Amino acid sequence: MMGVGKSTIGKRLARKLKLKFIDVDKIIEKKEKKTISEIFEIRGEEYFRKIEQKITLGVFKKNNSVIALGGGAFINPTIRKESENSSVSFWLDLKLDSLFFRLKNLKKRPLLKQENLKETINKIYSERKKIYNKSDFRIRCSSMSVNQIVSKIIKLYEHK
Repeated sequence: MMGVGKSTIGKRLARKLKLKFIDVDKIIEKKEKKTISEIFEIRGEEYFRKIEQKITLGVFKKNNSVIALGGGAFINPTIRKESENSSVSFWLDLKLDSLFFRLKNLKKRPLLKQENLKETINKIYSERKKIYNKSDFRIRCSSMSVNQIVSKIIKLYEHK
């Protein structure tokens, strides 16, 4: 889900494990020379999702790395299947109030350019949580610091 801290936690996790960190959204922005919002606005969500799939599937071929997928990537069955085959997935779950607080002033999230932000976040979360539940692990992040989340991921990963 957008706004949960995938990039922040992913960078810290990669640093701690001495692995490469890969942020799929950043790769897309660099390749397209546009922000995610601009891609949505100019080319549409369907175009973005095609690029996201192509780049994500390529990234999964890289070993020894921590990958931050975009919030909607795991919804794609092709990406999810490849994730199941080649990696360990973690759902960073955050309470809706915390998500709203983090996202309320951000203008760069194309799916959040709606009238009622709280309602939109709730709708997206409700639609995605069934799929996110297919992750290998779910971490409830609301009462945890970044370091606590990173430590929990490492512990879960080592015991998988």
